[in-house]
Amino acid sequence: MVFLDLSVVERSRRIHELGFAVEIWDWTRHDLEALEALRDDGVAFSSMTGYVSGRLADPEGADELLATAARSVTVAKRLGIPRLNLHGTGLDDRGLPVRPAHEVTGAMWLQARDTLGRIAELGEREGVQFVLENLNTEVDHPGVPFARAADCLALVQAVDSPHLRLMLDLYHAQIGEGNLVELCRRALPWVGEIQVADVPGRCEPGTGEIAYPAIARALADLGYRGTVGLEAWASGDPVLALERFRDAFTV
Repeated sequence: MVFLDLSVVERSRRIHELGFAVEIWDWTRHDLEALEALRDDGVAFSSMTGYVSGRLADPEGADELLATAARSVTVAKRLGIPRLNLHGTGLDDRGLPVRPAHEVTGAMWLQARDTLGRIAELGEREGVQFVLENLNTEVDHPGVPFARAADCLALVQAVDSPHLRLMLDLYHAQIGEGNLVELCRRALPWVGEIQVADVPGRCEPGTGEIAYPAIARALADLGYRGTVGLEAWASGDPVLALERFRDAFTV
């Protein structure tokens, strides 16, 4: 989402040169041999999308999700990526659900829990961690089931495996739920990674309403030592955006 004038390979190299790890989305669109060469040169990849297609809440979609998650694990191992990201359902190129669900039934909850249990078993066999990301339905992802952080947290807690954790996206949570410090406190034992962007606009910290330095201090006080990822557009110069991100989370 930064250095958009560069290829993904050159973006990754530039991000690495500035002292950051790299997160990637749909691996099927990238030159994996080139990214593997970057890894060999010291570029660290911290997370990636952990499936190509599939859904949590129906049996057919669950089988599809598991199959493409297994393919994704192979790629993650090639690139040395420890975390693979999941969503409440498959998303299209615009971030919209391939199969919208504006009402989530009890049967869907039970199916989602069972699907994620199978995902956790895959993670345990392969030595990787899957993370379930909360989204917002008000602005970016209408129709996605299990979108709220509270919902994702409930599913992760129900599976109760170290190979399935929460990708806590504070941008999405601010739009959908708010009360971010308390959310972090409640969710932290189950968090695999935290992602950030400011609201409104989904740009770097300091461009909107979220007091990220205060959140960073709270996370430090709570003992969080994991990855914080910038999943945000640069409001202007991408180097400045990354500097603002680093400043906000330097405590």
